[in-house]
Amino acid sequence: MSEEELLENYRRAYNVKVGFGQRPALILIDFCQGYFDPDCDLYSDVEDALSSALRVREAARLARIPVILTNVSYHVSGIDGGRFFEKAAPLRYFIEGHPMGAFAEGLEPREDELVISKQYPSAFFGTSLASTLTAMGIDSVLLTGLTTSGCVRASCVDAMSHGFRTAVVADACGDRHDAPHQANLFDMNAKYADVVSEEEILLFLQRLGNEQPALDN
Repeated sequence: MSEEELLENYRRAYNVKVGFGQRPALILIDFCQGYFDPDCDLYSDVEDALSSALRVREAARLARIPVILTNVSYHVSGIDGGRFFEKAAPLRYFIEGHPMGAFAEGLEPREDELVISKQYPSAFFGTSLASTLTAMGIDSVLLTGLTTSGCVRASCVDAMSHGFRTAVVADACGDRHDAPHQANLFDMNAKYADVVSEEEILLFLQRLGNEQPALDN
């Protein structure tokens, strides 16, 4: 099958857009210092993704929608990371208190922003995120974060599985290599979410802020 035939095959099978919900929340996934420090194993050259995420965050705040940050945090023994901690050596940087596990510069949580700490790839697995969003009346999530092929993808699949309309902001996600980044954006867009640009999400948030009353954070 040629590339053009493959793309046409995907267009026939997976060409549905679910659209944005009416009560979204923005989730910023694992923007930790290690991804931005060239001396760290986690370094991924993803400064552009962080810059995009920060712009989306400000737009979300202006639109008065909830902003939620996630991080990864382990006991000093790593026991609460199970097989994931055993498999992925760089997770040692997320042992509680390690400076590489701190939030990236500019993304320090604000007083009205919820922080969800997790031990596994998905922001939903083993956390209170799904029940918290449901209790808040949230019907959809806007995902940004690191890395596209890891925690963003896992969170995307779980968000959809929990019944939330899901949008992934491509410009505000990053990976250490463009190939898995692009491949996972393509696949998430085909099966689990709408993958959108920063421009699209900023226009949506501007419109949302003009149209609806404030949401409780």
